[in-house]
Amino acid sequence: MERRTIGAAALRVGAVGLGCMPMSWAYTGSQQRGERSLRTVHAALDAGTTLLDTADMYGPFTNELLLGRALKERRADAFVSTKVGLLLGDQHLVANGRPGYVRRACDASLRRLRTDVIDLYQLHRADPEVPVEETWGAMAELVTAGKVRALGLCAVGDAGGGAGGARPGVRAVRAVGARAGRRAGGDPHDGTIRQLERVQQVFPVSAVQAELSVWSPEALTRLLPWCEARGVGFLAAMPLGSGFLTGTLTPGQGFEPDDARARHPRFTAEMMAANQPVVAGLRRVAERHGPGATAATVALAWVLGRGRHVVPVPGSKRPEWAVRNAAAAGLRLTERDLAEIAALPRALGSWD
Repeated sequence: MERRTIGAAALRVGAVGLGCMPMSWAYTGSQQRGERSLRTVHAALDAGTTLLDTADMYGPFTNELLLGRALKERRADAFVSTKVGLLLGDQHLVANGRPGYVRRACDASLRRLRTDVIDLYQLHRADPEVPVEETWGAMAELVTAGKVRALGLCAVGDAGGGAGGARPGVRAVRAVGARAGRRAGGDPHDGTIRQLERVQQVFPVSAVQAELSVWSPEALTRLLPWCEARGVGFLAAMPLGSGFLTGTLTPGQGFEPDDARARHPRFTAEMMAANQPVVAGLRRVAERHGPGATAATVALAWVLGRGRHVVPVPGSKRPEWAVRNAAAAGLRLTERDLAEIAALPRALGSWD
């Protein structure tokens, strides 16, 4: 697989990553099977994927434990990305950016992941009670100590998801994200860029993780150019639109209560039906690229084409899906393909 470079530290990773969150958090709990998820990690690594993205909050903790089982055998094949700064409280998420907590959380993640170093340590959310510079300074100390190789920041997310979002019934720390920003008429990533400008003064940011896909392109306006201008890698969260852009979801099919999509404004039966033209357009493009291409691989190829600093991180919990996603690194979209995708109708949510 093609390799891409993340940040000033010149960290090399496979062009397509693997989001491990669905294996134990936020998506269809009845389908979260440990042994199959373990096979998925191995299948992704075999296909050339190296970046494995997790967080201590996923589960909580069980996602890192699962990944640690694979890393015990294949640490040299993997680029490990995990996150700190969010805790699961009583029906809400709590941000904790206190330096002492960050240090303890890193040590705990290292134990669960069965590794002596985390390749990319990301701040999941800034704590409103702690200056972000203090939190980032503690994370920088972990780099100096050799426990972490590079630092990243997750974009501020909305209540429906975002990079590492909340499960149903759990109130998010802040309800501002790409779609919320669109409703308000401002740039959805203003807050994230302000945080980035502040922490850059303390220690270099190697990567930013934020939602980016054919149906959620808001990061293209300011956040992606900000990263490109500064040599910062961009990890594209939810590049398949939480599964919608795969074309495998049926309007009105319903979701299990613990599935984040059960309360997502784009996953009502009405909105899923209204957004079918987006999937149909991706399928038309895929048909021109032969039997190995799908709506999903076209969607990922589109994200890959947004810049050499962009690494899509599609979530998966099945080996065959991980292999299919990895194959998108070899798909090259033509000018005609890109023009058709650009002409697709804007995706709708229940507030549109």
